[in-house]
Amino acid sequence: MSRNPQRLRADAQRNRERLLETAREAFARDGAEASLDDIAKQSGLGSATLYRHYPTREMLIQAVYRHQVEVLAASGDELVMSKPPREALRCWMMTLVDHVLEKRIISSALNESAYENARVLIQGTMDKLVQCGIASGELRSDTVPFDLLRAMIGILQVQGADLEGSARRLVETLIRGASVAGD
Repeated sequence: MSRNPQRLRADAQRNRERLLETAREAFARDGAEASLDDIAKQSGLGSATLYRHYPTREMLIQAVYRHQVEVLAASGDELVMSKPPREALRCWMMTLVDHVLEKRIISSALNESAYENARVLIQGTMDKLVQCGIASGELRSDTVPFDLLRAMIGILQVQGADLEGSARRLVETLIRGASVAGD
């Protein structure tokens, strides 16, 4: 009886995605020390499958973070296709707020390499969104993508009771400031 290698790869990919999503939820809820056995159980897969894909906790945390950054970056492409440029940038910046707030609980478990890879993807997405906004005439021609990203980093580093609300209000302020009409 021969095996279909495509089928195995598709199954392995689905298992990987299920593990990453379950782990993302567990890490967001319980932090970096979430039980790996519980993650395996909640995903409907065995611990052996989890450890085959991710032999260490650190590898799983890094993989979850990398996957979520890839999803975040890809969402920028989807927004460019489905919304006017300024609105696409605003929506993506709000998604970035959500991403950073969710990842704060595991940030101490991430290594410098994870942050550098994330920075490259996030910067690339910000560049693309801003350039689309400038080309459309919706954003000021002197809008610098890296300046917006630096502002976002600063916004999200502040501690406080209403960090999410404050971050969302400040994103709106950044968008108004970068807009041609200023509205």
